[in-house]
Amino acid sequence: MHSFTPRGVCSQRIDIDLDGDTIREVTFTGGCDGNLKAIGKLVQGQSVDEVVALLEGNTCGRRSTSCADQLCLGLREAQQAG
Repeated sequence: MHSFTPRGVCSQRIDIDLDGDTIREVTFTGGCDGNLKAIGKLVQGQSVDEVVALLEGNTCGRRSTSCADQLCLGLREAQQAG
């Protein structure tokens, strides 16, 4: 399990569990509870590359990032640590 600290968003931590390059589980602490639980379910079983291609650069309101965008950074970090 890899813990990532997002920046510039409401969530405070993203816990990422990978099996090679496949996402086993993602959980968010803080942020928009329902939406972030849904993201965790949607990315489960997907490859890191597929999820990053889909979500990288997503913004939230006036912010230049989002929890989904920060997840991409966390996934890459977890992949490198793995």
